[in-house]
Amino acid sequence: MIPAARIQAVIELLANVIEEPRPADGTISAYFRDRRFIGSKDRAAINVRTYRIIRAYHRLGWWIKKSGCEVNARTLVIADLMFEREHSISSIEETFSGERFTPDPLTDEELKLAKALDKQNLEHPHLPLREKTECPEWAFEMLQAGLGERYEAEMKAMLTPAPMDLRVNLIKANRDDVFAKLKEDGLDVHLGKLAPNSIRVFGRPQIAQHPLYMDGSIEIQDEGSQMIAIVADAKPGEQVVDFCAGAGGKTLALAASMNNKGRVVATDVLEKRLEKAKLRFRRAGVHNIETRALTSERDKWVKRQVGHFDLVLIDAPCTGTGTWRREPDKRWRTLGPEIAELILLQRSILESACRLVKGGGRLVYATCSLIAEENENQVAIFLQHHPEFEPAGEFLKLTPAQNDTDGFFAAVLKRKKDAVPPPEESQQESPEEGKPDE
Repeated sequence: MIPAARIQAVIELLANVIEEPRPADGTISAYFRDRRFIGSKDRAAINVRTYRIIRAYHRLGWWIKKSGCEVNARTLVIADLMFEREHSISSIEETFSGERFTPDPLTDEELKLAKALDKQNLEHPHLPLREKTECPEWAFEMLQAGLGERYEAEMKAMLTPAPMDLRVNLIKANRDDVFAKLKEDGLDVHLGKLAPNSIRVFGRPQIAQHPLYMDGSIEIQDEGSQMIAIVADAKPGEQVVDFCAGAGGKTLALAASMNNKGRVVATDVLEKRLEKAKLRFRRAGVHNIETRALTSERDKWVKRQVGHFDLVLIDAPCTGTGTWRREPDKRWRTLGPEIAELILLQRSILESACRLVKGGGRLVYATCSLIAEENENQVAIFLQHHPEFEPAGEFLKLTPAQNDTDGFFAAVLKRKKDAVPPPEESQQESPEEGKPDE
């Protein structure tokens, strides 16, 4: 592809990302899947520019609006080209020539934008803090309040792409052998700093095609996510529930820590995700996992299983603010429920799932969020209405700037041994249920 054709592809791809109500990575994958004629070098160049623009959306948008233009795929690409010093005014007009496979000619407003940005820098002294840190309006005050003086450092740490971490599956392999094999195959790998079975890979190799991945010896999982399973501390022979199992990453980590002994029930309201997870379970060689689709967090199955489990992990649905490094489009658009709705759902899940925990058992509440309203505040409200539970140690809090992981929170709560879970009929709703904490 000629350079101008690549630019046109980025414009098309960005327009799809902006318009389609699904995560950007899915839209980008679909775009290339439908255009297999695009070569690998062209794909890489298009992908790099597209994600660079997605990561700078708020900053680029501030400049575009300041110049009196509308923020859209074309103006975002024009701004990116000018800030990257890739074009002069004359050369960008030549690129937007309107010839076959190239972008349509610049409008008068777009040409005015290009001239306004000529020799400017993306980071302007008057750039407001919210735009400077690529933070959506809805999260700005909450993140400032929760992160305090670390706000700017944490937000800037999420402007760069997330690393790739692997979790070694101890059922099939050990970390030293896997590390040596990956090194032998020429991969740039380093031992993880937090999780004992973690390996960090640099250079973005096609890990999914590696024999160790295909035979289930390794899984792709952020080191912070691995730490959730570490603090949950599932033991061989225990009865365990992964209440919001999703794609099954943490379920696998729990099963591995149990050495395939005991029972893990992976539940979720999204049955299709559980079906896909079964493939991962088989590949990993685990046989102590069963799946169960729920109609809601208050499914009748929960009532029948009251007080039966040693450990219940709730990887709660949340805003995902801790994952913005790997899902940067979440910074400027909301595809799922808004935070007020999520807070209510988290509270309802806690109220229901806690019934599964036996006396002396553990309830682990976790999110991939940096917002206190979804984390510490939720746990505080839960403990206020459930004196039969108490914290079992300090909360786990991981952040991109401090730990070089995604942002994660986890609280391990223990049900007092003499506290018997109430039956469904006597289970009382929290007085605050249905109302966000104010």
